[in-house]
Amino acid sequence: MEFRKVLIIEDNVINSELLVEFLKTRYDVQLEIAEDGSVALNKVKEFLPDLILLDIQLPGLDGYEILRMIKDQKQFRDVPVIGVTAYAMKGDRDKILEAGFDEYLAKPVKMNELFKKIEMVIAR
Repeated sequence: MEFRKVLIIEDNVINSELLVEFLKTRYDVQLEIAEDGSVALNKVKEFLPDLILLDIQLPGLDGYEILRMIKDQKQFRDVPVIGVTAYAMKGDRDKILEAGFDEYLAKPVKMNELFKKIEMVIAR
């Protein structure tokens, strides 16, 4: 699978800018950013991303709720979603993957780890 459009759902401006910079160094993709759940759901429908990087802790709707709403729509069911989170305690990774995320990425995000996770979900 090839991807051309990435939607970053992240409320922290510094974190989203970091993800944008990392992605630009390696991929030729269009990028969109959503700062909260309601904006994210609209952007998913308008932008039609090939990959979503979704923060778990967001104001209003959290990442789990947003993921459920995205995956409930047939046209987006197969879009890979990587959970990006500061949750890094024992069991957090399993909880995130069991919730339906395609992969888990702990903050602070390391560039090589981001690329590794993207390649894993794109290869599936």
